[in-house]
Amino acid sequence: MVPTAYLFDPVYMDHDTGWGHPERPERLAAIDQRLRQQTYYKSLIKVEPKIGAKRYIELVHSPEYIERVKQEIESGIHYLDSMDTAVCKRSYEVALFAVGGSLNMCDTIMSGEAIRGFCAVRPPGHHAEYDYAAGFCIFNNIAIAAKYLQVEHGLKKIAIVDWDVHHGNGTQHTFERDKTVLYISTHQYPHYPGTGARSERGKGEGEGYTLNFPMPAGSGEPEYLDVFKNQIVPALMKFEPDIILISAGFDAHNADPLSYIGLTSESYYKFTVLLKQVANEFCGGRMIAFLEGGYDLEALAGSVDLMMRGFIED
Repeated sequence: MVPTAYLFDPVYMDHDTGWGHPERPERLAAIDQRLRQQTYYKSLIKVEPKIGAKRYIELVHSPEYIERVKQEIESGIHYLDSMDTAVCKRSYEVALFAVGGSLNMCDTIMSGEAIRGFCAVRPPGHHAEYDYAAGFCIFNNIAIAAKYLQVEHGLKKIAIVDWDVHHGNGTQHTFERDKTVLYISTHQYPHYPGTGARSERGKGEGEGYTLNFPMPAGSGEPEYLDVFKNQIVPALMKFEPDIILISAGFDAHNADPLSYIGLTSESYYKFTVLLKQVANEFCGGRMIAFLEGGYDLEALAGSVDLMMRGFIED
């Protein structure tokens, strides 16, 4: 059994998005309840949340944006920058905890205490841009973690695989000129947020280090596995990353209400195993997943469970 870490805390449920919003606290409750029922749960290394330092958030977001988020949320607004990113008075603090907990997970993995880990945090992050919130996201947790791993742990090459059904526009834009971070995304296209065409391959020195695999509505596991086996895995092998980070959205599940893709919970296990093969060869097995989307509670919990089983198995 591979040492695997798990970050969850009730504080992440204090980000109240209001009645009827798909990105709701019950998502984390469903995940945690499912994992606690599994025999492997007791073996998981539990990671604590903490407030994320602003100096690390500023590696991805402008200081002006961070201050504006704080002031607007504390003023009592209900939506930040767009009508989909709902907030409450505690949302700024919870977003800081999401960042800080994610960085604690990075430290746990880099210390060798665990080899793989899952951050069950919210608000999610991959749509958050340099200076504005979008798509339920406030701070870009995975992008901040990637920068942190480079700055504080000296990693040279980081791979980010984003299998959320929505393209991670914020993450792509953060690293599109950076050849030290390989960003790979599979996503329904055309779909929100409208970015992620195959022609988007990075800019300047980063050209070729952004790889988008737009999937038409109706795609299922066979189409995804073809992309993973024949394009994503070879690209990762060529890049030789020091760690693999996963934007783990589970909204490409066939039960999800926000997409038209036909994956199953078992699909995420298969993706995890494929990525694990690369991690074992180049990264000492190191992988960290960060929760993004996934809005059918049963499908979400089952998919996370199977991803974790993929992490834990040798």
